[in-house]
Amino acid sequence: MKLKSLKPPHICWHPLLQRLHHRPLAIITTVILLWMLIGLALASPASTTIRIGEINPLTGKLAMHGQDIHRGILYAVEEVNAQGGIRGRPVELISRDDQSLPEVAMNQTQELLLREKVVGLVGGYVDSLVGPVSEIAGKQRIPYVASASLQGALTRERKNPYFFRVSRLDGIVIPLCRFITEVLQPRRAAILYSATPGSTEFAGYIKTCLEASGIGVPIMDKFRAGSSDFSALLLKLRLEPVDILVSGGFYPDHLVVLRQLREHHTPLKAYLGPWGIAYHSFIHELGDLSANVFGTCAWNPGITMPGTELESQSFLEGFQKRFGQPPNTTTMHGYCSAKALLTAVNRVLQQTQDLTGDAIRRELAQLDLNLPMERLQFDQHGDPLYYRQVVIQIQHGQMVVVYPPERATGQAVYPAW
Repeated sequence: MKLKSLKPPHICWHPLLQRLHHRPLAIITTVILLWMLIGLALASPASTTIRIGEINPLTGKLAMHGQDIHRGILYAVEEVNAQGGIRGRPVELISRDDQSLPEVAMNQTQELLLREKVVGLVGGYVDSLVGPVSEIAGKQRIPYVASASLQGALTRERKNPYFFRVSRLDGIVIPLCRFITEVLQPRRAAILYSATPGSTEFAGYIKTCLEASGIGVPIMDKFRAGSSDFSALLLKLRLEPVDILVSGGFYPDHLVVLRQLREHHTPLKAYLGPWGIAYHSFIHELGDLSANVFGTCAWNPGITMPGTELESQSFLEGFQKRFGQPPNTTTMHGYCSAKALLTAVNRVLQQTQDLTGDAIRRELAQLDLNLPMERLQFDQHGDPLYYRQVVIQIQHGQMVVVYPPERATGQAVYPAW
């Protein structure tokens, strides 16, 4: 039997492939182009984006301050991206709302670190929220630069090399205590404080300081943030008359306390509060009731460290244009915390190191920045070395610096009421 010769099957080539079939050079060129397209896709901004996480109380009882901090952080990130990013890489801010609740803050932290894979964290207001975030970040070896944290235990007692912050309690207590003892010189004082770690610690330090100067402190009243009735305090103030009331409450607490004090004509010579008073919104909200109230701040429009006036004005104008409202002291804290983290990231990449938590932590520990709020350099515990607030008094609807003397823009009115 004679076998038929086998012929190769007929192949129907696509017209383009038919041409390439006869042109080996075209095939090589096409393959090279395909690989170039794949390379460009892999090198796209999406794959080189630097992701940083933010946790703030954007809702809940601390929402006003959390939103202020958020805008400061967002402005710092947008500022960097407008300049081409960090070493040509865009920065993505992934924000989470802790709802002013510690348990939510913990959950959001875990999501940012484990799911979103951020290289660092910023934000935070009050230490009942900041503390849990710092612990989780430390365990995951990711740096966290807190925007508003004061509790000494977070840095002195807990050894967490990944935790840094741009504020510290003695930067408030020292100038405020000196102002009271040197300028006001009251005989007796009452202290009101919120049931938060930072405020509780603040009250203890102020009491120790005043009593060491011979000032009696017959009233130490603790309250839960968000309280709407201070009748018990008003009664104590009538039974134990004092010259001044030092309040460690926050913005909404001051509004309630001051209204009730004025309504009941409580005899006082001065009201002082380190948090929530040095805001133009506070003056607008209370109107005449805000007259001669004392507060503190690290920065505000027109209140800045000597030598940083031009930087402050540039920040003020840029922020106002971006958000349609002026920044405040809390906004600046958010901005500075973000600037610290972004600068550390830049220095890691500048040295062509891998962007790891340990590398960023090392750069934060060596940081030395001149910012509108302060010269920012961290000590061995992660606290800012040069953080100092000034004492202001609301006079004729304006914030006037009354202490320390070298930065004062006016004289304190006392008795204030």
